[in-house]
Amino acid sequence: MPFLGQDWRSPGWRWVKTEDGWKRFEPFSPALENKNNQLNDISHAVILTGDEDIYTTEDCEFAAKKRKKDHCRNNTNSQCFYRENWIYVHKESTRERHGYCTLGEAFNRLDFSSAIQDIRRFNYVVKLLQLIAKSQLTSLSGAAQKNYFNILDKIVRKVMEDQYNPRLIKDLLQDLSSTLCILIRGVGKSVLVGNINIWICRLETILLWQQQLKNLQMNKQVNNGLTLSDLPLHMLSNILHRLSDGWDIITLGQVTPTLYMLSEDRQLWKKLCQYHFAEKQKCYPIKEQYGDTLHFCRHCSILFWKDGGHPCTASDPNTCLMPVSPQHFIDLFKF
Repeated sequence: MPFLGQDWRSPGWRWVKTEDGWKRFEPFSPALENKNNQLNDISHAVILTGDEDIYTTEDCEFAAKKRKKDHCRNNTNSQCFYRENWIYVHKESTRERHGYCTLGEAFNRLDFSSAIQDIRRFNYVVKLLQLIAKSQLTSLSGAAQKNYFNILDKIVRKVMEDQYNPRLIKDLLQDLSSTLCILIRGVGKSVLVGNINIWICRLETILLWQQQLKNLQMNKQVNNGLTLSDLPLHMLSNILHRLSDGWDIITLGQVTPTLYMLSEDRQLWKKLCQYHFAEKQKCYPIKEQYGDTLHFCRHCSILFWKDGGHPCTASDPNTCLMPVSPQHFIDLFKF
């Protein structure tokens, strides 16, 4: 029998006592109202199939209040996530442990929310979110999906505040919006956890973030001390040779005419190609570099951040450690 009402396991409504009796608390704020108004302005252009809208103008207007209500209910702080530095990855049931660890469980339990505040781990977490957006979003549980978008919201806020690597976030949002468009268009054919209005609202929020990042103005740094342009040529060239991303070299070359001249050095690009590709390799993937990554202990089957360590029982723990790339992280939970 299908269950059409609100899940009885949900936290329910919040009530406040007033002079006229108890009233249901509506957690709306002027900031949220303004955000919802911005979302409604672009809601009619969100989902297109050919020349027809899946949701007509009347449907969008009819669902506006319900969508805002569902979105606000979904954003309540009723869900609590773990903040652990390491987790045990069990892939089968044993006498000591029942079940297995899923991608969503690992994503919820590991402390990714704090990791994005660490500049060494920021690119790693963003790349992981991008890979999940491309192929693993529907495999996450409802709680993991909610945690995913909460972390994404923190990432966008951080980029808007300190303007750190906006190009990386733009690529992530582009892949995520494309995935959500496909999933919403194929509703009924694909598995979407939760109300369809919540997913439409999430897509509208992503489009709003993309617009904000597009209009992002980089603040000019005021510094009376030594600047990048004051460094000698051999040091500037050494900096360019240490960059592993070709886009970073191109971007840095746009700062000054001197850096542009150094970025056009054929020897620089030759070494970059030799770094990413083997002698007979002519296709992707390219090598990835991160300041800090998760590590996996083959002896203990524990996934952890290296600086936090883990309770290893091996005689020589360093021989059991293996760095985990974002793609390897996802592959760990494919059974």
